[in-house]
Amino acid sequence: MKILRRFYVSTQSFVRKTSSSSEKSPQQYCINLVRNHDYENYLCTVFLRRKDQACAFAIRAFNIEVARIEGQVSQAAIGQMRLKFWEESIDKIFNDKPPHHPVAQEIYRVVDKNALAKKHLRQLVSARAEKLTLSTFPSIDQMEKYAENTCSPIFYLLLASCGIENINADHAFSHLGKAQGLTNLIRSVPHYAQKRVVVLPQDVLAKYKVSHESIIRGGCEKPQRDVVFEVASRAHSHVDKVLSLVDKVPRSLYRHLFPIVPLKGYLERLRLVDFDVFHPSLQLRDTKLALKLFWRTVGGKL
Repeated sequence: MKILRRFYVSTQSFVRKTSSSSEKSPQQYCINLVRNHDYENYLCTVFLRRKDQACAFAIRAFNIEVARIEGQVSQAAIGQMRLKFWEESIDKIFNDKPPHHPVAQEIYRVVDKNALAKKHLRQLVSARAEKLTLSTFPSIDQMEKYAENTCSPIFYLLLASCGIENINADHAFSHLGKAQGLTNLIRSVPHYAQKRVVVLPQDVLAKYKVSHESIIRGGCEKPQRDVVFEVASRAHSHVDKVLSLVDKVPRSLYRHLFPIVPLKGYLERLRLVDFDVFHPSLQLRDTKLALKLFWRTVGGKL
C-alpha cells in the first residue's frame, strides 16, 4: 500500500504543480473539469506518463465541454448554437486565433506542441450535433456508430500526441472507442429515462418486445434485461478485441489503453446484477480503480 501511495503521489505531481502555479490557468481548468465530470478517465490520465498528461487532459476537457451541452439545454436549436461555437473555435485555434475560453486556450497550446488532427476535434462536435436531432437510435449498428464517433477520436488524438504511427494501435483504439461509447450509453440509460428518453436501440427493443414506457419506468424484467445484455455483449466484443491486440501495440502506448479497466469493471458489475441497468450498485464509484490501475503499471495485464 505504501508503494501505491508513493507512486500515486508522484503521478499527481503534474496536477499539483499546475494547481500551485495558477488556480485559474487553462491547464488547471481542464484538469478540474475532467476530475469533476469524468473521474474514471481522470484517474486513467493521472497514470499516464507525465509528458502525456497535459495533452490528454486538454483533449478530455474539450470532449466534456461538447458532451455536456445536450444536458444543459432544453431545445435542440440552442444546443446547435453552442456546438457551433465549438466548431468555430476549432477553426480559430488552427488559425492561431483561439477564443478566450480556458479549454480553447489549452487546446491551442497542446495543438501547437502536438500533431493533433483538426478532423478528429471536429468529429467530436459533429457527432454531438447529430445526436441533438435524434430521439433514439433506430438500430444497434447506428448506436455503435455514434459510440465510435464520440469516443474513438479522443484516442486517435491521444495517439497522435505520442507521435506514433502504428496500424495495430489504430485498430485497438478504434475498438476501445466503440467499447467505451457503448458502455457510456448503457450507463446513461437511467439518466435518460428520468427525462423520458430511451437511448437503447429500436431494433433490439422490438426484438424483445420491450416498450419505451417500460424502460422509462425503470423496468428490470427479463425482456428489458435481454435488451441491455445484447448491447453489453456488443460492447464486450470490442473489449475482447482490444485485449487481443495489446501485445501488438507499442509498449509506450500501454497506459493509453487503461480506460479498458473501468469498462471491464462496469460490464462485470452489470453481469453480476443480471443486466439490470437500474440496479443501485451500478451507480456507485469503483473505489478500487486507482489500485487496479496501479497494478497495471507494474506489469499486470489489462
